[in-house]
Amino acid sequence: MTETEAPDERRGGWAETSAPVHPLIAGRWSPRSLDPTATVSEEALRALFEAARWAPSWGNTQPARYLLGRRGDDTFDRILQTLNRGNRGWAQSAGALVVGVATVLDGTGQPLPYAEYGLGLATQNLVLQAVAEGLVAHQMAGFDSDAVAELFDIPDSHEARVVIAVGHLAAPGTGDPVTRERDARPRVRRDLSELVFHGDWAHPAYPGAD
Repeated sequence: MTETEAPDERRGGWAETSAPVHPLIAGRWSPRSLDPTATVSEEALRALFEAARWAPSWGNTQPARYLLGRRGDDTFDRILQTLNRGNRGWAQSAGALVVGVATVLDGTGQPLPYAEYGLGLATQNLVLQAVAEGLVAHQMAGFDSDAVAELFDIPDSHEARVVIAVGHLAAPGTGDPVTRERDARPRVRRDLSELVFHGDWAHPAYPGAD
């Protein structure tokens, strides 16, 4: 086992890996305990979207689009109202709310191949850049994509697929106790023996990996 960095008392431990991985990957997690007083700088926000811009995509079609709301502005409030009740309670403390939108039709109205895959690649870049900036980012599926489309006049060629809360981790011992407990749960992933195969599907490439 390799633990890339010392555990943080606010989380269930950094990723324990069977081989060393980059600290940006080992340190990425999805907390809900965010500091409601901290702001995300404009320089950091721009860096997040620049990272997303340079993600790979099928045929360089670049299908990822984003809506950015900064806490306190109208865009943030409108994004917040599209979240389900459970997400809305903690996400209001984020410094920014971002909607990830996939371009699903090309300029001729035909389906754009691998659009959601491209949005996923770009968003992973965005999230890892957030870690590099000393921020945390929590991705959510619990929102009303139809409401987002209506509130922001998104064309039919585009579909909202994810909302990302970006902010600063709350100070230890602050915030909602239930949320703190949830954040402190151990991080768990399937063993590599269940994920990677060689020869055929019955033979793990890494049998017995930790």
